[in-house]
Amino acid sequence: MNKCPFSFLTITVIGAGLFLMAGCGQHESAKPAAAAAPQPAPEVGVVTIKPERVTITSELPGRTTSYRVAEVRPQVGGVILKRFFEEGTDVKEGQQLYQIDPATYQASYDSATATLAKAEATVTSAKLLAERYKPLVEAKAVSKQDYDNAVAAQQQAEADVASAKAALESAKINLVYTKVLAPISGRIGRSAITEGALVTAQQATALATIQQLDPIYVDVTQSSVQLLRLRRELAQGQIKTTGDVKIDARLIMEDGTEYEESGKLEFSEVRVDVGTGSVTMRAVFPNSKGVLLPGMFVHARIEEGVSEQALLVPQQGVSRNQKGEPTVLVVDSNNRVELRQVKTDRALGSRWLVSDGLQAGERVIVEGLQKVSPGAEVRVVEVGVKGVSTASR
Repeated sequence: MNKCPFSFLTITVIGAGLFLMAGCGQHESAKPAAAAAPQPAPEVGVVTIKPERVTITSELPGRTTSYRVAEVRPQVGGVILKRFFEEGTDVKEGQQLYQIDPATYQASYDSATATLAKAEATVTSAKLLAERYKPLVEAKAVSKQDYDNAVAAQQQAEADVASAKAALESAKINLVYTKVLAPISGRIGRSAITEGALVTAQQATALATIQQLDPIYVDVTQSSVQLLRLRRELAQGQIKTTGDVKIDARLIMEDGTEYEESGKLEFSEVRVDVGTGSVTMRAVFPNSKGVLLPGMFVHARIEEGVSEQALLVPQQGVSRNQKGEPTVLVVDSNNRVELRQVKTDRALGSRWLVSDGLQAGERVIVEGLQKVSPGAEVRVVEVGVKGVSTASR
């Protein structure tokens, strides 16, 4: 009977002790952990901005235009007897293209030849008569009036010869015009008429059209804003002219390839198109292989000048803020990050040409941008960038 109470008391004391021990354990585990060690500054790759010599170019849209265009029209009327060319082939200047029936013009030429011969015979007779009368009038064997009439007849005969020669030359020209000749060398298009067709002198419809394709023109347009900016940069000395009398130009074809031969800028229009606000410029390119055809859409890369102190920033180092303005992260002398708004002028390969917001010698972050923010301290590693020699608008 006495064993049961003793056992219950013992169990109760042991349980209380275990509860106190558990509480002490929880109290110990609730103590804060030791403070973590400070993290090292993040490492970023930077590019030190250095002035470079850059050739400034503009890539402008344009279309090819024939160097010369001649519409072939008949100078005399008649029936076309024959065509002497194949459509779409090259012809030479002076090459016969068509033959107009020459029968009536040949007859006119023969008649003018006979008229000239008659006039020359008449002038010979009149001249001999005047020569015979000259000594006779001095000897008073003939009257002065007869001599004067003989001299006048000679002069009239000589005038008739001159008139006959002019008529013969006109008849000869018309006879030559029956052979329709190519006015220029180039590629001839389709023929608008066939054999047997009746044509008239200087008719409105051209028989065919010849286009000279070598060399060939490229007409490009530049906005007046770009033109003003270029002139301002030249005036301020930011860029210098190349010094050539004619500026070099390159062509980018419709498929993105570059035309193998370079051209020259010939002239710039003297007025601005009121509809588009642009200025037309014309460049001439060699086209010996006939790659360029009239009407092709191309881009012309025009060399405008040289900037001796251009500042270039890799494109991966330039971001945009919420307003769409370009910004860069710059590392200052204390290795702290600074947000800088810049002004990018034009693309240069994989880099931007910066006109405002940066100075030579400043370090721009191009790697590790996602690891830093303005005001953070960083460790700097210099990153090499391959140089590019030309800038394009």
